[in-house]
Amino acid sequence: MTSSEKSKRTNGPHNRTEPDAASLQPMSVSDIKDAYAEYADWMHRLEWLDRVVIGRYRRARFGDVEGRVLDVACGTGTNFRYLPDTVDLVGIDVSPEMLANAEEQLTELEIDGALREMDAQELEFADDSFDAVISALSTCTFPDPMAALREMGRVCKPEGTIRLVEHGRSDVRPIAKYQEWRADAHYAKTGCRWAQEPREVVSEAGLEVRDTSTGLFGTISTFEILPNQREER
Repeated sequence: MTSSEKSKRTNGPHNRTEPDAASLQPMSVSDIKDAYAEYADWMHRLEWLDRVVIGRYRRARFGDVEGRVLDVACGTGTNFRYLPDTVDLVGIDVSPEMLANAEEQLTELEIDGALREMDAQELEFADDSFDAVISALSTCTFPDPMAALREMGRVCKPEGTIRLVEHGRSDVRPIAKYQEWRADAHYAKTGCRWAQEPREVVSEAGLEVRDTSTGLFGTISTFEILPNQREER
């Protein structure tokens, strides 16, 4: 067997040991907007399934935030129902189609919130603008997740909190192997890196994790993060 053949066997779809190729070649923001334009209504219709599977993780992380709250990559507004009624909510997303569905959520839930089209990697808010910043299932789609997380740290008050609910590679080997096998095709279709390692992403962003938990066979990770970037501002 030649060295080339060995390499093919080592890196074949069922024997991956390196990150999937898709994760090394992220979509552009424009590409992601196009993907979301196609899937926004579909995702909105399937929110009942999200509530069954992931709702408890959202509620546990987001249910006690206070003050002015920024929902980054709010999508169709799935997080809104888990927030206290007293918060001053601002939601941003790169997709106008997602935001149209999020507006419906605000109306349905009778929430007085503001929505803006915006790139999470370049938030158009001043430093220390929010008491809490939340985001769910989002770092898998950002072209530069570290930049987006640092922006969350920048706009969050030093005494505030950043809360994340993320998905990634399972700690159950058969599930993880399937995720790795389908990673490239899944990313090409949806712009989602579903075999990512959320803890590594958060660590690389330089943010301090105060509390973290996992669930759903290790595919869901939640974080409470301290906005400890004050010295860099």
